[in-house]
Amino acid sequence: MEQKSRSQIKREMQELQKLGEQLVELSNEQISGMTIPQEICEAVLFAKTLTKHGAKHRQLQYIGSLMRHVDPEPIREALRDVVEGKKLEALAFKQVEQWRDEIVEGNDERTEKILNLYQGVVDRQKLLRLVRNVRKESKTDKGRKSSKTLFRYLRELST
Repeated sequence: MEQKSRSQIKREMQELQKLGEQLVELSNEQISGMTIPQEICEAVLFAKTLTKHGAKHRQLQYIGSLMRHVDPEPIREALRDVVEGKKLEALAFKQVEQWRDEIVEGNDERTEKILNLYQGVVDRQKLLRLVRNVRKESKTDKGRKSSKTLFRYLRELST
């Protein structure tokens, strides 16, 4: 087995510290949902509470040193899963926006597709009332309250 150079060891340690920094950027719910060692989890949660730059830097270095004693691959996979989840959420958000925009423009086919897609879950009268209100509001340029309400309802259906 080849012996690693000091530079290689240093690069690997910096990479582990950056992995720890990515963990610190996640929300508490995302961190608790991951399968990481308890000691690293506690260190990451503590780092999130620090406000002083020096203290936070030292804590990140500590997290990096803890990461040296565990296999980082499961942590990388968990981070990838979180990033993928965010992408899926963004796609779902865009889809609901598109549905709302189509409905506002008068696309009755979209309304029917939503009714069929979420059959048994959707309140038909409520959806049709929201569609009617949005279209009426869009003609008068009063505001966007109905549009927001329709969006929230469509979002609730899609989750």
